[in-house]
Amino acid sequence: MPRPLSLDLRQRVASVLKEGETVRAVAKRFGISVASAVRIGQLSRAGKGLGPAKMGGGRAPILEGSPKVILEALLAEKNDWTVRDLSAALKAKHIEISYDSVWRFLRKQGLSFKKNADGQRARPPESGAPSGTVESPSA
Repeated sequence: MPRPLSLDLRQRVASVLKEGETVRAVAKRFGISVASAVRIGQLSRAGKGLGPAKMGGGRAPILEGSPKVILEALLAEKNDWTVRDLSAALKAKHIEISYDSVWRFLRKQGLSFKKNADGQRARPPESGAPSGTVESPSA
């Protein structure tokens, strides 16, 4: 994962840029990208701090507030929804949200949809007759 440039390096780049050196020459001299040298110069000229900004961070949850309350009410009302049905029900209530956002919300809540109570795939009934085989391919 890339790391931010050190504050010391940023200060040296800013001072050389203030002396009138070109951005490309400074980038080559200090072994940084031209875009980084440009950004450092812009921050320096604007009088803003040269410290690195926070990197990364998670996505903000989309289902917050009233959509979350509506979704929880739908789940309390009926517990065997499919994810696609839930997203369609939310769209019917004028909440535009994608299928994936509903799925991420349900996973975050610890909910999952299984085929049956055992968590196994559904099987044909045990008492049913087995499917027959073809006696003769030409028949």
